[in-house]
Amino acid sequence: MRIAVIADIHGNVLALDAVLDDLERRGGADLIVNLGDCVSGPLWPRETMERLEALDLPTVRGNHDRRVAEDPADENMWPSDRYAQERLTPAQREWLFGLPLTLEIAPGVVAFHARPDHDEKYLADAIVDGQLVRAPLAAIRRRLKSLDPACRIALCGHSHRSELIRIPDGPVVFNPGSVGCPAYDDDTPPAHVSEQGTAHARYGIVKLDAARRPDRFEAIAVDYDHEAAAKQAEQAGRPEWAHALRTGFMKD
Repeated sequence: MRIAVIADIHGNVLALDAVLDDLERRGGADLIVNLGDCVSGPLWPRETMERLEALDLPTVRGNHDRRVAEDPADENMWPSDRYAQERLTPAQREWLFGLPLTLEIAPGVVAFHARPDHDEKYLADAIVDGQLVRAPLAAIRRRLKSLDPACRIALCGHSHRSELIRIPDGPVVFNPGSVGCPAYDDDTPPAHVSEQGTAHARYGIVKLDAARRPDRFEAIAVDYDHEAAAKQAEQAGRPEWAHALRTGFMKD
């Protein structure tokens, strides 16, 4: 079985289309799973949502999906969430809120956005000197305790950082990176940034092999018209997003 894994599109329909085209050139997949944070961002939330509705992928709820769906549009709402919320229909917001926290997409293969029991806490990451870095193994293992022991592969997003970690006597954790948002800053204490380091759209492919053969994982970076996405962010009044989309880094 061949599973394509996408995460953290953040309203970047150009990046999503580039990923889908690249997947088709590679022979497609038996299943595409979406790990959430679909539309939040100053890009194309409505168009992205319509594309995802047409694809009808198995999808888990990200923290920004929840926030776009239910947070009040006041001065405390994050600008990216408000931008998306204002452009979605009530039915689309309801769909986002109704997404499950976790999905078993194949025997022993579980998908979630951040952690199996929380949509907004990092799984494989720690914050050191204002940057996301890999968390200690003991912390990752502890954060996976709610998983069924039969789980052999845990698919997650949220950090926008590609990761492949085999937990001794536990599952393989695979984060494909972000389709549409290669860097961000988060001022929630402790403030930090996440930076993929290039403008590429990221996704992954997991191949589940026959018994007694190892599963295979591929992290893929796809070029696309990131300049058009950056210009869209500038038009929406978000220069920091434009810089991230062009470079994969946040401005110093």
